[in-house]
Amino acid sequence: MRCVIARFPFDLIKSEVEHSMAGREPEPVTSASVLIGPHSYPVKQVGEVITKQDRRDFTELEVARALTRLGFVCHPTVTPARSAVPGWAETA
Repeated sequence: MRCVIARFPFDLIKSEVEHSMAGREPEPVTSASVLIGPHSYPVKQVGEVITKQDRRDFTELEVARALTRLGFVCHPTVTPARSAVPGWAETA
């Protein structure tokens, strides 16, 4: 599938993305993530591997859109629950 990430065209194939990420240790997920095989990877980590570009050159949305079109399941940025934020008082 042809897609544009950071103004550069890429021809991505699902099996090649899976192969590129095989054996790579997933970084801690603190923002948008993608499920590849049994692992959940940060979208920026996958984008860096498949494009060979610096993570600052593209957005999570660009990579998530391309990965979703390939058939991967992407999850949006995780926001902490209100009660999980230190100093946050839950009011009734």
